Amino acid sequence: MSLHRFFLDNQVLAAEAEAVFPLRLSADDARHAKVLRLAAGEHIAVIDADQDYFECEIVDIADGLPLVRIARHEEAAASGPQVILLQGLAKGDKMETVIRHATEVGVSAFVPLACARSVVKLDGKKAAAKTERWRAIAKSAAMQSGQPRIPEVGEPVGVKEAAGALVGATAVLVCWEEAPQTASLHEAIQGALAETLIPAADARIAVVVGPEGGLTEAEVSTLLASNPRASLVTLGPSILRTETAGIVAPALALYELGGMGNRQRGPEVDAEMAEPPISEAPLAAVAFDAMFAAPENGDE
Repeated sequence: MSLHRFFLDNQVLAAEAEAVFPLRLSADDARHAKVLRLAAGEHIAVIDADQDYFECEIVDIADGLPLVRIARHEEAAASGPQVILLQGLAKGDKMETVIRHATEVGVSAFVPLACARSVVKLDGKKAAAKTERWRAIAKSAAMQSGQPRIPEVGEPVGVKEAAGALVGATAVLVCWEEAPQTASLHEAIQGALAETLIPAADARIAVVVGPEGGLTEAEVSTLLASNPRASLVTLGPSILRTETAGIVAPALALYELGGMGNRQRGPEVDAEMAEPPISEAPLAAVAFDAMFAAPENGDE
């Protein structure tokens, strides 16, 4: 079972002078720890303000905060490829859904896009409040899913402003419902890696998903002009909701870069070391095959 994970904003555990010390959790995290009913003797994972990783043992709970000792200093996880999602502002709680689940998938950062067809229009105060809410959701999802870092969540920006920041990306993938079915995400990423000679583990891929009404042609043109390795990509013939595309597209990009369980195959297994073939098919398989057996003469 994985350890409960906490992120510290302003505490560096290596600087703690005492063997037993309190974790300075945020108010929300302290409430979360209380809900978890953490008790003495339990171990938790802690990522401190220096992004160092520790396994801590809880010694006691004092004033709602865990008193802990460091059980071991973990090696920091490799950073790996970064996928940044530029998500068109969507109505209702769709943005929250995208940020929550895309964080679980492993997205590194979110850029909310104010698009021409976005139903939601956010002014300064509303945008700031929404951004704080989205950041809290990203943090909660990172804690729940065991991510090594909390994704960054920027305040909403327009397409032109966002496009100006994409010039350094390894590739920009513009998901558009009018993209040809030959516009392969695989080819876009592999072509960019080959052109830049950047290893997949060091790639920075920007994925763009429009709002409910999709991106306009002008917005697509702006995004394609933002980077020499910007490409239209298709997510297949199905018409996906924006909140579905905002999770599926970055997941596919991460998989293509070696994430999501997509690892290189090991060396071929020697034939003599391989498992012996099964001589008799399981009964369920026999029955399944019988369902599709060719009809005998006279049964047609």
